[in-house]
Amino acid sequence: MNRTPHGTPSSAAEAQEGARRALAAFGPEARARLLASLARRFGDLGLAEDSLQDAFVQALRTWPKTGVPAAPAAWLMTTARRRALDAVRREGVLAQKLAQLRIEEERAPLTSSGADPAEAALSRSAGPLADDRLVLFFTCAHPALRPEDRVALTLRFVAGLTTEEVAHALLVPTTTMQQRIVRAKKRIRTLGIPFTTPPPAEIRPRLHGVLRVVYLLYAEGYARSTGDTHVRDDLTADAIRLARVLHRSLPTAGEVTGLLGLLLLTEARRPARISAGGVPIPLARQDRERWDAALIAEGIGCAEAAAASAEAGTYAIQGAIAAVHAEAPSAEATDWRQIAVLYRMLEAHEPGPVVRLGRAVALGRAHGAEEGLRRLDALASDPALARFRPFHIARAITLEELGDAEAAARAYRRALSLSGNDAEDEFLTAALD
Repeated sequence: MNRTPHGTPSSAAEAQEGARRALAAFGPEARARLLASLARRFGDLGLAEDSLQDAFVQALRTWPKTGVPAAPAAWLMTTARRRALDAVRREGVLAQKLAQLRIEEERAPLTSSGADPAEAALSRSAGPLADDRLVLFFTCAHPALRPEDRVALTLRFVAGLTTEEVAHALLVPTTTMQQRIVRAKKRIRTLGIPFTTPPPAEIRPRLHGVLRVVYLLYAEGYARSTGDTHVRDDLTADAIRLARVLHRSLPTAGEVTGLLGLLLLTEARRPARISAGGVPIPLARQDRERWDAALIAEGIGCAEAAAASAEAGTYAIQGAIAAVHAEAPSAEATDWRQIAVLYRMLEAHEPGPVVRLGRAVALGRAHGAEEGLRRLDALASDPALARFRPFHIARAITLEELGDAEAAARAYRRALSLSGNDAEDEFLTAALD
């Protein structure tokens, strides 16, 4: 008869469900920590990924019979390491690998918390960026990788997004993203890029790529690309946690401070941006009394510090834009002219389609809906924006303000035809009624 770890009898179905729940508790952060440890030991991200996946599959087979172990992370790590070692043996290069893997440490017992003593020693000596996922962040941001590959790889393996979610975040087709991720993994393996904390002199050159991934991780949680809910609080909380870790480690880096300010100010609106039914509420209709005052105060402090920094750039400017919104007592009182100027500054640093869209919306708010529509229509030929749902929503809202209900409905229908989450679909459907 199957029993839980505490000895309580359970049916086979209950045991299976218990195993599933235990594995589901390993969110993106926990999985990434295991993956980072495996990748650092074996020097192969693909092998680490496959081995960890095999360990999860084995757990689904084993735990319903034996019960969920007292230290699930330790069990998964041990199983994954054995799978990886088996793969190394099959490759016929065991002699070379064993020296790198310190095989005696592999056989050492894990602590009840799932931490390997050798891993703990490594972390203690790794310096200010000892967090396992930050190690993986900086590995994936290695300068030997192409910039677009760095972001894709990190979102996929560090943030735990699906390939489809990464493709949506970067505005590229899923097949293109699949090829990009495979290419990046192969390049890491071929070049032997180490999975370790970079020396201090190499941290700054890689920082932009790391910040970009934290930003995109938050963006995916803020408005999900797929799924039945509009937000994923686990991703937004994860991004803020990583931004805080970076800020504690690099407190004088203006862009790190700017990113933290941006995320805090955006997160402050969380209580007011979703209805009781889970449908998104546009910024102009939000009850600002529900915004989190403590996060706003902290975020504005970060935004001001970032703006005063000699390193002020992309994230310092975005933090300043978020601060202008946060300081406005109402939507009508928002200083859209200042926001438009900030977007112009941002475009000089990051001349991408989403920034151009933000500037077009700001100019429309500052100078009238007709100007806004003119600016938006000038962007319509951009293929990235053509498949970007917020672009068509912005056009629909602008057309509504101009009294062109028929054209607005077409824009809403176009937005509805593009990929997005179910809650957003509900908002768009209601707008069409």
